[in-house]
Amino acid sequence: MADLTPFFFWHPWVYLLLVPAATMSLWAEERRSGTVELLLTMPITMSEAIIGKFLAAWLFITIGVVLTFPVVITAAYLGNPDMGVVLSAYLGSILLAGAYVAVGMLTSSMSRSQVIGFVLGLLGCLLLLLAGWEPITGFFVRWAPDWLVRTIASFSFMPHYDSMQRGVIDLQDIAYYVSVIALMIFATHIVLDNRKSA
Repeated sequence: MADLTPFFFWHPWVYLLLVPAATMSLWAEERRSGTVELLLTMPITMSEAIIGKFLAAWLFITIGVVLTFPVVITAAYLGNPDMGVVLSAYLGSILLAGAYVAVGMLTSSMSRSQVIGFVLGLLGCLLLLLAGWEPITGFFVRWAPDWLVRTIASFSFMPHYDSMQRGVIDLQDIAYYVSVIALMIFATHIVLDNRKSA
């Protein structure tokens, strides 16, 4: 039986570099060149511009993920992978990419420099990736109350991605990713509104 677990295991780590690189110029370049003011004078709202940029970047990453489907075809030819698990893992990967894109877009809106946007995006995604990792929670267990450790661990991308990678599509996991995306889009809107009024 063919197993694609190692293939999907690396997606969060590949996204850690790929997505901040793809999102670093979403708002940083607009702000540096002064075209953000031009964009915001067009007959679209700030929310429409933010959501449009988010969806464009997410679609770009999603197309890249879908183009890996020959790996699945090869695995199906060589063995018999559980297609339900494979499709669940792809859904988890695409939702994870959306959360990374939303974080990257927020960090891009915070700076005029693409490099700073990339570094902040990488650090933000890394923080959310490792929040539930045992050495991180172990550090907090020594001095923090148990509720705080559980709260920090609950922000991690990995438990939600891991369950989808195993073939479990839980509404709680989908709601987590949708919530992260919505929160980051809202935060991006606040950052850009503050920059606009300043």
